[in-house]
Amino acid sequence: MFAGVLRGQCGDMLRLKMFYPLIACVGILMAAVAAVVGQIDPDPYLDPLNLTISEYAVLDRGGATEFAMLSLGVASFALVAGLRTAKAPVGTAAERLMLVWSGALVLIAVVPTTAPGLALDMGAQVHRYVSVLAFVAMPVAGALMVGRFAGDERWRAVARPVEWLSLAGGFGVLAITYVALPGDRVLIGLVERVLLGAEVALVGLLAVRLLQLTWVRSTRAAQVTLG
Repeated sequence: MFAGVLRGQCGDMLRLKMFYPLIACVGILMAAVAAVVGQIDPDPYLDPLNLTISEYAVLDRGGATEFAMLSLGVASFALVAGLRTAKAPVGTAAERLMLVWSGALVLIAVVPTTAPGLALDMGAQVHRYVSVLAFVAMPVAGALMVGRFAGDERWRAVARPVEWLSLAGGFGVLAITYVALPGDRVLIGLVERVLLGAEVALVGLLAVRLLQLTWVRSTRAAQVTLG
């Protein structure tokens, strides 16, 4: 009887540990697909090279871009929960920055900006500053995780890719800052999309590694319990 109860509890715990990384991976994949779909538009006046993602979304009200941001934000929250459950060597500062990134993405999806050329209302100003927080938070979080991952056997394999993607994100932040201020917004859409691509790749890498580790550990634990 007690053995049966124990097996049931262990099974529930294993399913819970698998739930977070699965949600993270599926959400990131859905966000990537929706983002690509959102950029495919027959209207010639929508130029993704010179319109930011937010400006593109507000002009093309199909909803795909907003859904992509919302899905990515929810997936990132699930990733943070999964990393905490798996006791990954993330660190408090990096975890909080990832929470900032996650919350900012959800807020960006819910609070739209204004169309180009129009005055920024309160919602648009909130959208702008929250976007800045999101773009800065993830590269810094990645940089903080590199040393911890390098010292952990489970995460050492992704330490170097995390470092590269964090550097790419950092350079992207510098590039978009230049383009947005003295650069007169030349190709700002292209720069922002490259930056976001590096950050999504970073989150996706963490989610896939978490899923791999959780699957292996859960499979082994299940074999021990059932054996």
